[in-house]
Amino acid sequence: MADERILIVDDEDSIRDAVVSILEQAGFDCHPVNSAAEALAALHQRDDRYSIVLSDVIMSGMDGLTLLAKLRQEHPDLPVVMVTAVSDISVALAAIRNGAYDYLLKPFEREQLLAIVRRALENRRLKAENLAYQTKLESLVSARTEMLRHALADLERSYDITLEALGDALDLKDAETEGHSRRVTAFTIAIARAMNLPQEKVRIIARGAFLHDVGKMAIPDAILRKPGRLSPEEHAIMQQHALLGYQLLRHIPFLHEPANIVYSHQERYDGSGYPRGLKGEQIPLGARIFAIADTFDAMTSDRPYRAAQSISSGRREIQRYSGRQFDPEIVEVFLSVKELIWDQLRHEINAQSSTKRFGLGRAARVG
Repeated sequence: MADERILIVDDEDSIRDAVVSILEQAGFDCHPVNSAAEALAALHQRDDRYSIVLSDVIMSGMDGLTLLAKLRQEHPDLPVVMVTAVSDISVALAAIRNGAYDYLLKPFEREQLLAIVRRALENRRLKAENLAYQTKLESLVSARTEMLRHALADLERSYDITLEALGDALDLKDAETEGHSRRVTAFTIAIARAMNLPQEKVRIIARGAFLHDVGKMAIPDAILRKPGRLSPEEHAIMQQHALLGYQLLRHIPFLHEPANIVYSHQERYDGSGYPRGLKGEQIPLGARIFAIADTFDAMTSDRPYRAAQSISSGRREIQRYSGRQFDPEIVEVFLSVKELIWDQLRHEINAQSSTKRFGLGRAARVG
């Protein structure tokens, strides 16, 4: 017990000496002082560490209850046992309410003193062990959380690699629009970031933009690659790609939100779109952003039947359909992005698309 050091505070020499004698005979290391001020000074010495404080209540100068209040502020984990000769139990209860571990009434027997000191020390030991266990547990949880975070990041990268391969397959199926999925994703991200959306929201929207035409995988090639105008029946089949894409993605947990963007990417702000005729804010935010990026890319890209429009012309066209095809607030954000940004994005993506090195993960960092 020599490592259990007890600070004994009492201004009566006889009482203090008797307490020290009992505790030292029991194997405890004691440090007696005759005032609360000396007790605080002893505790302030960094090389002196105490396991428990045993203090009288009634002392000259600073009394025991005032000392207790200071100890609770400066040494909250240090158990304090108050010793009092006052028969009024209210004093002892006040000490307990103010944070004392326990109290001992004078006169006391040797066994009473030893029992209360041992209980206080055991309580301190259990608290220290519990704190150590909690700290170790928190460290373990933190380490496991970090491992899980890395695992999820790796899994997310694998998802995006898979999505990139799917996007490449779509481009191969519809060679006329090669690179469209990558460009429209980067344009969508640029607008979303200009709107100061959270990064996780941007990531979700980017996935929806990248997979917007996934439903075309189920459209017959005879319709998808038909060089001339589609018949009304063929046009109706083509319009099913939004629903088909949604049905393909909706049961994949990490694509649940992007699936709604896929479902709604052909809706128009004025309600004239398809497949559900959604209007205004009924259309998911990501789909409203995508609609601008998609139309802008279509107008500024070469097609077999027409040459690409200039970026300035594309911007004017977007502005012309503000409030009809497009959300006017998002149009304002789109127009606030410098033309140079769109030009840089298009050239970078077109250059990298030919080598298939521009993945969705990288697209999420564009803009």
